[in-house]
Amino acid sequence: MQHNRSVLVQQQSKLTLGHIINPVIVSKSSDLFIAQPITFETMKRARDFVKDEIEVKLFSAQYSEDRSLVPDSMIGTKDLEGSVRDISKRTGVKKLPFIKDILDRLYESSDADYLIYTNVDIALAPNFYLAVSNFINKGYDAFSINRRNIPNHFQTIEDIPKMYQEKGLPSPGHDCFVFQRDLYQQFELGEVFIGALGIGAVVSSNMIRFAKRFTCFRDEYLTFHIGNDGDWRLKNKNNVYLNKLNYKNSVKIIQLLYQSAPPNSVQKAKLKGRLKDFRFIRNKILSGFKKISNLLTRFLK
Repeated sequence: MQHNRSVLVQQQSKLTLGHIINPVIVSKSSDLFIAQPITFETMKRARDFVKDEIEVKLFSAQYSEDRSLVPDSMIGTKDLEGSVRDISKRTGVKKLPFIKDILDRLYESSDADYLIYTNVDIALAPNFYLAVSNFINKGYDAFSINRRNIPNHFQTIEDIPKMYQEKGLPSPGHDCFVFQRDLYQQFELGEVFIGALGIGAVVSSNMIRFAKRFTCFRDEYLTFHIGNDGDWRLKNKNNVYLNKLNYKNSVKIIQLLYQSAPPNSVQKAKLKGRLKDFRFIRNKILSGFKKISNLLTRFLK
């Protein structure tokens, strides 16, 4: 990964960014046990890398039982309360928060020009915030950045310099979102929750609907993930149920966004395509994890 400070275009005033994640205490068997400390450290390093050019504040949205995990480099927002358990008809499901509750806390706690959300297992390259600034200066008011998957033999913070050197492989999933603060007031997020298929499609569809200029950067070396596993992929009944539930919630939101889009607009055409893709993979989702295609991952993660 190249970390060239020269990519930053001169700002008329100092850009401010607010970035939030959702830390959670997990067992050693979870992929997050290894990923989260690396995420925390790379966010801190990326923030410090631009301290003279960009004002970056790091935030966390967490349940009360997870607050002890929040690192000193982050500002803990008020504890989360609601979760998928409030709408689930199945007992024993994971306590997964609604994306709206997380983003509401960022919006309320930060007055930054642009807001950023990434999954808690997504690590940052040192020049991440410089690249974000450059994209903003090119006129994008909302965008997503696809991650790179690097080998899973990396395990500790001490390995981070080696991780930076890995080219990795591109991933089609959406797990990093940047948008202008004022756009958020228009977002429709409903009861879509993180940690299951659908979250990325809903956030990116909102950006498609409301941004003046949206894009997805699919082949940048700016974020990375260790391996290509995730707890959401586990083939158990609760995960299948949660993915079905989030799928249904996601379709409702995207249909609403499509219906509200101006007639014959680019936004309406893109959202129509998104709904078409949802229908194409519907049977795959509702039948469980028999055949999860790249298309499914791309549009629903």
